[in-house]
Amino acid sequence: MHWIALPLPWCDEASAPPAGAVHTAAAGWWALRFTPRVALVDAESVLLEVSATERLWGGREVLLAQVLQAWAEASARGADPAVAQGAGERMPAAAGADAEPSGAPVAWGSGPTALVAQARLRMALAGQAFAAQGPLGLPLHTLTALRPHVASLERMGCRTWGALRALPRAGVSRRFGAAVLRVLDQALGDAPEAHAWLELPEQFVLTGELPALAESADALLWSSSRCLTALQGWLQARQQGVLGLELAWRHDLRRIDGVAIAPTQALQVRTAQATQDMGHLRRLLSENLARTTLAAPVNQITLRLLEAAPLPHRSASLLPPDHLGGGDPAGAQGEALHQLLERLSARLGEDHVQAPVLQADHRPECMQQWRPAAEVLRVTAAAAKHAAARNASVSVANTALDAAPDALLLPTWLLNPPRRLAVQGNRPCHHGLLRLLAGPHRFEAGWWSAAGEGAGPAPGEGALALRDYFVAHNDVAGLVWVFRERLAPVPSASDGPPAAVRPHRWFLHGVFG
Repeated sequence: MHWIALPLPWCDEASAPPAGAVHTAAAGWWALRFTPRVALVDAESVLLEVSATERLWGGREVLLAQVLQAWAEASARGADPAVAQGAGERMPAAAGADAEPSGAPVAWGSGPTALVAQARLRMALAGQAFAAQGPLGLPLHTLTALRPHVASLERMGCRTWGALRALPRAGVSRRFGAAVLRVLDQALGDAPEAHAWLELPEQFVLTGELPALAESADALLWSSSRCLTALQGWLQARQQGVLGLELAWRHDLRRIDGVAIAPTQALQVRTAQATQDMGHLRRLLSENLARTTLAAPVNQITLRLLEAAPLPHRSASLLPPDHLGGGDPAGAQGEALHQLLERLSARLGEDHVQAPVLQADHRPECMQQWRPAAEVLRVTAAAAKHAAARNASVSVANTALDAAPDALLLPTWLLNPPRRLAVQGNRPCHHGLLRLLAGPHRFEAGWWSAAGEGAGPAPGEGALALRDYFVAHNDVAGLVWVFRERLAPVPSASDGPPAAVRPHRWFLHGVFG
């Protein structure tokens, strides 16, 4: 197992709202996108067990870098600027961690158990270096269960986990209780740990007490930023987007100048499309709050998700993003394929950028041709324009040749030209005798060509093709595609001997896989 420990994004803030367990749990929702095994420990740290998911993220180091980046983003969005700057001042002091991203401005710890990772996190937060011998060199105060006994143990000369482990277990159990040994065994991996895994609520409703009374719309928007951060974590874990949102607030006063006021106010925000863009939602809230007058100072806010919808994820483009337009690189669309091909053709020359074009020919070696991509684009655009003028649809496949009904039997690779095979007992040989599995697939093509009757040493492009194709196999060659020529009797001269029949020739034309 491999654990990563991080502080809660705002656990060390003096201004953290005492909102209870709901708000504390929301501080760990951002981590659920990386692994379902997330736990909050001692209301100060979030623990992620990532051994089952690190492979999906490209390895341990890549996953750790993304977790640290997500933590920094959650802190920057959900905390005040002073706290975000303070987090950036903590360089990665977790020297005992398994991977250390360069320049990551986050304190973190990792280890084979949750308690080791949490202990290393506490060492990193305190700016202390790790002992070279590993977990046994960690100080006692890094284990929460040992803190009441640290003074007594230090007077005995016991200051590390290893020193405590070396003491007689019976005596330690009698003096300090069996719980001390149980926690030490769990920390060192000798006993199983039990955790209350973090779970998302079915409905998003988050209430938070404000650290100070909000008397303006700007202060109210500033206070809602942490709730929006928690909402983003909920949406990412659920793979949903916001369609409707409500921000409600509770007034600190009930009467002003003898006039009763409503205890709460609320405003709703709707979006045309499902979104997880918190910047966009924050701008919508800002525009609506600018037109709203607070009846009294506010001491509590509630953010409620009214409507959500599944958010389809668009597949990432293989093409590079277009940053030339000055837009946001994170939201930039990939460059259009035709624009890329045109740019490469102009840079490298049209003959150096080619595209396949289907041909109306049943001979495998003549089914497609490679033509300059710029020429193909021009032809396709002209065909599309002509079809649009006739209110008809056009596709590249329809401009050439529809797929053959037996196209699934065609091999992945073709030999050009086909290789003639030896024959043994009327059976083709290729690294041994071939066993015919499927066939024959018979066709006659190329009769309209003037390139001859295919009587040369090997069939060539443009020649008459009279063939029987087979799928063949042996243990050495694997699956291959072979054909047998069907040739008519060779005509004899008028005064010569009778006509002779040429023996069948076998050729290797394709390889599967």
